[in-house]
Amino acid sequence: MSPHVLILGGTTEARRLAVTLAARPGTRVTTSLAGRVTRPGALDGEVRVGGFGGPDGLAAWLREESVDAVVDATHPFAATITANAATATAAARVPLLVLRRPGWRPGPGDRWHPVPSLEAAAALLPALGRRVFLTTGRLGLVAFAGLTELSFVVRSVEPPEPPLPPHTDLLLARGPFTVADETALLREHRVDVLVTKDSGGAATSAKLTAARDLGLPVVVVRRPALPEGITALPDLAELLDRLDEALAPTRRAPGARRGSGAADRCP
Repeated sequence: MSPHVLILGGTTEARRLAVTLAARPGTRVTTSLAGRVTRPGALDGEVRVGGFGGPDGLAAWLREESVDAVVDATHPFAATITANAATATAAARVPLLVLRRPGWRPGPGDRWHPVPSLEAAAALLPALGRRVFLTTGRLGLVAFAGLTELSFVVRSVEPPEPPLPPHTDLLLARGPFTVADETALLREHRVDVLVTKDSGGAATSAKLTAARDLGLPVVVVRRPALPEGITALPDLAELLDRLDEALAPTRRAPGARRGSGAADRCP
């Protein structure tokens, strides 16, 4: 029986995984998107858009669609989706693997201020600068809406949801960005502090280099913790190796799609 892999996607890594798995003869691949981006790019394999109705709905879908493994390749800050995936796969006895690009690390010359949340970032800002480059995405900007004495440059792929800080210049753009472009942006807008999430990856890391070169402080929102017992895999090659191990029983014995207990859980 052909294995069925569900990818919880939306990231570049999820797209690459879908391309790789869809090219394997006899493998069914479904990528699930949350639907927050109005015009997602084309994906290989099957695509579904929208939520599952919480962990119970996801578990039911896994059983109904005879899913043999789930790969959580969502954004590192999609904590609710990851928690639901962990609960649902445990209930449906389906292996779960989590693919996360490595986080950023400060280097010599960086002036980083790590914080646990957007709210903590907002509380720290008045002590660091008056003109803020905010690159935390279009959701959650309410945390900064009360900072009426600061000015913000907000960059987002799509228009953010209100409320926004009262003094905001909005830039709609999608990475990757170059160091030269980011340096020019910081200078043009007279930015004196950068706020970002630790999303990792190269597509949006140039702003960190530009901030370091200009001597600017950077407030970095740390990633939420993974659910207990779950360990992220850092790259596609390692993920594919672990996925092949998880799917091996399905390939050997069509009737034995899943095992029982902790042995089915993949870090």
